Amino acid sequence: MTDTNAKPAIPDVLSINPRSKFYNEEILQHEIGVRFNGKERFDVEEYCISEGWIKVAAPKALDRRGQPLLMKSKGTVEVFYRES
Repeated sequence: MTDTNAKPAIPDVLSINPRSKFYNEEILQHEIGVRFNGKERFDVEEYCISEGWIKVAAPKALDRRGQPLLMKSKGTVEVFYRES
């Protein structure tokens, strides 16, 4: 028997922006949690576990294409699947 609820392995780098090369729709169908420096964050746009950084959108700043500018913060990154 196969488990139909099996979740794919969490990648090292993931982005929620469909334009990014790190976007993965299969992974994003599940609820993913990101803990940064021991605190759970809900505003993460992109992360990298091995390099230890997250990117979050700047409040009002936009780039020339109208996309929000992303600020990179370094620290300890833990990623997990949230329980439903």
